[in-house]
Amino acid sequence: MAVILASSCLLGCECRYKGDGCKCDALIKLAESNTIIGVCPEQMGGLPTPRPPAELQRDGRVVDRAGKDVTEAYRLGAEEVLELARAHRCTLAVLKERSPSCGRGQIYDGSFTGRLTEGSGVTARLLEEHGVQVYGESEAGTLAERGEAREEGQSASRPLPSKYPGKND
Repeated sequence: MAVILASSCLLGCECRYKGDGCKCDALIKLAESNTIIGVCPEQMGGLPTPRPPAELQRDGRVVDRAGKDVTEAYRLGAEEVLELARAHRCTLAVLKERSPSCGRGQIYDGSFTGRLTEGSGVTARLLEEHGVQVYGESEAGTLAERGEAREEGQSASRPLPSKYPGKND
């Protein structure tokens, strides 16, 4: 059994920027044989729900549609998610595709026109830099079919933070 981080919106939590969720049935199926920990990096970084849509810019900043720089909230949320990953020895994550926080491989291009570009969101990138394998929701079904989540190792790649005492055993 694996411990998998998952975007809370994919579990049905109404935490997306517009206040809705987008439940992923394949992720729910993974929960039958794995432990799922829901995370919303935007909320964990202090942003409200609902909130203006935001996109990652070419210079690395995250800016909302009104032009407000929300990079710090995205960075803080990503760090909080990483702490949870370490505390629970997560090696897998299933995150919301195209999100400026959770997206992996393709994200919106920063123009607020719906165009996609190659890249990953703030949280997805940080998790991958620390050894967590990140998948999008469209890959959750494949993980469930192959039973891959149960086969992954459970060792943390770095020491666990002191914020979670007792998890180092």
